[in-house]
Amino acid sequence: MRSIRSILTLWYTVALTATVLAFGVTITLLERKANLADLDERLRGQTQLVAGLLEAEYRADPRVTEELSDPLTTLLREGIVERLEPVPGWLIVVDSAGRGVYGSAEVRRLTPGAGELLRGRVFAVAPPPGREEQDFNLELDHVSVRFVALRVRSAGPAIVAVAAGTPTRGVELAPGRLIKSLLVVAPLIVVSALLVGFLLSFRALRPVRGMIDELEDITDGRSLHRRLAPGGPEPDELGRLANALNALLARLETSFGALRRFVADASHELKTPLMVMRAGVERALTDPGTAPQTMVPLEETLQEIQRTTELVDTLLTLARVDEGRMELHKEPVDLVAVFHEAFETAQILGEGAGVTVSLEVPEGPMVVDADRGRLRRLVMNLTENAVKYTPAGGSVWMSLAMSDRTATISIRDTGIGIAPGDVGRVFDRFWRADQARSRTGDRPGIGLGLSISKWIAEAHGGSIGLTSRPGRGSTFTVTLPRPQGPAAAVIES
Repeated sequence: MRSIRSILTLWYTVALTATVLAFGVTITLLERKANLADLDERLRGQTQLVAGLLEAEYRADPRVTEELSDPLTTLLREGIVERLEPVPGWLIVVDSAGRGVYGSAEVRRLTPGAGELLRGRVFAVAPPPGREEQDFNLELDHVSVRFVALRVRSAGPAIVAVAAGTPTRGVELAPGRLIKSLLVVAPLIVVSALLVGFLLSFRALRPVRGMIDELEDITDGRSLHRRLAPGGPEPDELGRLANALNALLARLETSFGALRRFVADASHELKTPLMVMRAGVERALTDPGTAPQTMVPLEETLQEIQRTTELVDTLLTLARVDEGRMELHKEPVDLVAVFHEAFETAQILGEGAGVTVSLEVPEGPMVVDADRGRLRRLVMNLTENAVKYTPAGGSVWMSLAMSDRTATISIRDTGIGIAPGDVGRVFDRFWRADQARSRTGDRPGIGLGLSISKWIAEAHGGSIGLTSRPGRGSTFTVTLPRPQGPAAAVIES
């Protein structure tokens, strides 16, 4: 499941890994640059040493080179060669014709093509407008060599440049080892980052989890009095969030309280005038002097008064439920007897609607600890709902089932059914299916019966559920707990 904790852990791991890699790459580049600088400084010292030696030999004896039998071949004087041989690394001296008049053992072992390439690069610093010094890398016979070439001005007209070099393998060795070390420890870094990121995010989000748990416990208007832990005098971001949520809860509590009081007061105040209106209409209906043409309007008025009275009673019940003032008077109740009472009423309703109502209950009593009146209202609400939404010729089944721990009430019909997207909304207050929204249509109602039924089931520690298919009917299932232990034995007896 995606969560802020996993996202923070992932980003922490990515950030730490990227930082370590960037640090390693930076250190590698700086180390390589420093090694090259040290190497260039050492090679520069060698070239200056060789140039100084050649200049000193020239001052002592201007004849610093010797021509061999081949006029194209020139070498340094033997005495100078003997002094240059101890110089380590790759060393080459180039004359004004671009020929190598001296080469160390490493240079002498080069192939002709590699030797020609080296002489050309060294000679490039000598002709005008050549530079006094040049550093470069050459790939000579598959070996990468770093050179520093120096222009020689005071060793006679024959000697123009000298260069010293060394393989760069040593320069690359330390950075290469560092990169290999980083690759070896990279998995450990990633695992450590994951663990540390998880722990840090867990610790950082602990107050958020507490807020979520507290807010999830606020399930309805009766628990709006609860508050989150305040943020203190100088709160951080989470403290400010808690204070803002507390202020929101306070406003909601005030609004819900005012709404409940209004509904309760209005419902209570409406009961008396409705009773007076009902009594007046009933007297008019039973008065022999009432004109026949007024009987139908009076009967319609009486029906509307009864529906309004039912709505007021239901709203008053829900207002008391929201305020927590609706109490249950529990006692041992035989569900079978309650079902028989509801079945008689359901048969009368079914006859008027052309619906067959069937009853299926076990033999003998099925006792639960419940409020008899509320339980009967639950069964009647579900049964009336089933008959109301079942077309003529359909059927409604009322059944009871019992296990060691629960009693199950099932009301099944062959009615119009409910769309899958609406199944979760049938228990919402005032919600009715689209095809039956009219209070004055074929299926009048106020959309509160199932809300009351849900409250009754949950108030008894049970649950209510619905399965339905459009055109195939619906099944409401209520599960109620049965008393256990010694109390059950007393009730059964």
